[in-house]
Amino acid sequence: MKNWNKKHISKEQVHFLQEKYNINALTASILLRRGISDGKQIQFYLENDARFLHNPFLFNNMEDVVDRIFQAKEEGEKVLVFGDRDVDGITSTVVLHDCLSQMGIDVRCRLPSGTDPYGLNIPAIDDFAKEYGTLIITVDCGISNIDEIAYAANLGMDVIVLDHHNPPDTLPSPAIIIDPKCADSGYPFKDISGCAVAYKVVSALRFAKSDLYKNEIALLAPTVEGQDVFINVVKVQNLVEKEVLREKITPGTSIMDTKLIDFLRGQQIFVWDIKRTKQILDGLFGTGADFQMLDLSAEVAKRIPSMAKMTLHDLRTKSKLARYNPECDSEIKGFFNIFVTFVGRELSAQFPDDAKAEECDLQLVSLAALADIMPLIDENRILVTKGIESINKGTPRAGLLELLSLHDLLGRRVNSVDLSWSIIPALNSTGRLGQPEIGLDLFLEKNPEKRTKLAKKVVEMNNERKRLGQEACDYGLPKSKESIEKYDGKLCVVIDERINRGVSGILASKLVSIYDIPSMAITFVDDTAIGSMRSCRGFDATVFLDKMNDIFISHGGHNYAAGFSFKKKNLPQFLAHLDTLHHGITLDESSADTFEVDAELPHEFLTPDILHLADKFEPYGDSNRELLFMSRELKVADYDIVGKAAKRQHLKLTLDCGKSKWPAIFWGGAEYIHNDFEKGDFVDALFKISRNTFNGVETPQMIIIDIRKSQQ
Repeated sequence: MKNWNKKHISKEQVHFLQEKYNINALTASILLRRGISDGKQIQFYLENDARFLHNPFLFNNMEDVVDRIFQAKEEGEKVLVFGDRDVDGITSTVVLHDCLSQMGIDVRCRLPSGTDPYGLNIPAIDDFAKEYGTLIITVDCGISNIDEIAYAANLGMDVIVLDHHNPPDTLPSPAIIIDPKCADSGYPFKDISGCAVAYKVVSALRFAKSDLYKNEIALLAPTVEGQDVFINVVKVQNLVEKEVLREKITPGTSIMDTKLIDFLRGQQIFVWDIKRTKQILDGLFGTGADFQMLDLSAEVAKRIPSMAKMTLHDLRTKSKLARYNPECDSEIKGFFNIFVTFVGRELSAQFPDDAKAEECDLQLVSLAALADIMPLIDENRILVTKGIESINKGTPRAGLLELLSLHDLLGRRVNSVDLSWSIIPALNSTGRLGQPEIGLDLFLEKNPEKRTKLAKKVVEMNNERKRLGQEACDYGLPKSKESIEKYDGKLCVVIDERINRGVSGILASKLVSIYDIPSMAITFVDDTAIGSMRSCRGFDATVFLDKMNDIFISHGGHNYAAGFSFKKKNLPQFLAHLDTLHHGITLDESSADTFEVDAELPHEFLTPDILHLADKFEPYGDSNRELLFMSRELKVADYDIVGKAAKRQHLKLTLDCGKSKWPAIFWGGAEYIHNDFEKGDFVDALFKISRNTFNGVETPQMIIIDIRKSQQ
């Protein structure tokens, strides 16, 4: 019997979160049980405004990337966007291609096809050289292509690497690199997808069309604090805070004796309420000190009328960012935040086509984050939320619309689970079967009829992928137990040339889900071994593979998902490495026998309104599993057994919760009826909340995870 664990939390902690963030006790309790108590984490659960996203210019090399791309535009260069064959790679390629083509750049795309290896390859470089191409931009790959990038440079090409995979010890050179996992990237969040990296570059390119690009601006705000007067200045460039000055000034001080002269030299100065600011400055330095200032408050009021009569103090007290980030709780930081928000709205009004394109981009970014199993924390939550919101507005982008239609998802509200179980596997199948260009063409094709044909082809390929995946499991599972014994229960390795290379990752993931240990699936293409590794329980796959670097042709990936290849003749050496290295594998203690309960719901909480709480914690995925509730003494009002008799059958229940009766489904749970409980009995249930849509009508339902007869 599995344990249902509801972590203890104190009433004081719950009350603190309620008061500070204006949330109800149930929401506060769930956050605390999930270990989310800091404002910097909480903001991404309670807010979905794009203002909470990290600025793309926090990447140290972003200006270099933007300038090189604009140079390509000005000089009429040919640009190649080279991506990867999976969903992240396809969407990354589309996002960057769309932007560059809209800029008028001569751009073409290429993905690894057929038996091509992962990442940039020599034939692709040679083909581009024949077209007299001069700039290659890799997306969702490139960080490990040291030899290929050097080769391109020898042919006179520049390379920009936009990647998010774990970098090797030696980075490719010469190249401009944007990768949040590089130690010197400057970016505050490492776990965004490759498509999100491409989106950040596209956002920077759009901003660079404005007059503010590279221009340094000073925001000045004097504050009177008791008997003291302080001059606060923030230097801003590309909407990034560059430098801060806070200086206490005594009335009558000569401005020449302050740091202000040097700090403000050559700066365009913005203030909030120029009349009040001038009065304070005149009181400090006399009327002889001439500050050339522009009043931002009047301009902001035109775009955001509610701020027309607000002071900086008012802005500070109403700042959402300050609520979650104590370092933002000052008048000058409030001024900076309003400036960033104002500029964003100005640019949306000035470039409306860019604002529309951004929505289309975010739809793809959301797919990529879910497909690449990015942790749904920090800004990933907003990126995915905004993308799904855009889809649910009824305006899915070209290509996605056709896929949604074929999966009967148009006209209903989709969520992260819908996309993960339907759209993403279908799109992924094109790369797994060696034809990612079909997925790419689906998004780039302008003709609706051709897009529909491509979408149908994608669905057909997904059906074939399912067949190959089942075959791989049939081949691999019988071998898996022997492998686990060989490696002392720490590692599972399946090697079979019958496994299609496109589904080796699926088999490795299946093995992890069954055995809860790191797993490998390896097949052969001609004289090359192609392998996928999936990991779990805190064990880093890329670090493990790095220890066998001497035999690999290529390898790399993420902590929990990586790929590798080596010459078939080196298989004995590979196995010898595993014989030695598996002894060093250490895994976190598994909690597979314990269900972590987010909240116990009394009967009066079991109304359709509970769906709103479940929505608040969307999107669900890695590092943010679906909410798991428990309730006691629910009466089994009715039941039905569904499913094919030859297979494991499912149990449909109607549970009487007092105010309402809930439909519930317990997958594979038919055996519980008559054995563990009967109709009319009272049960304790562990469950998730979902929506069941039929004929366009949504009804709430429980998904039963575990169930027991109540101990009355």
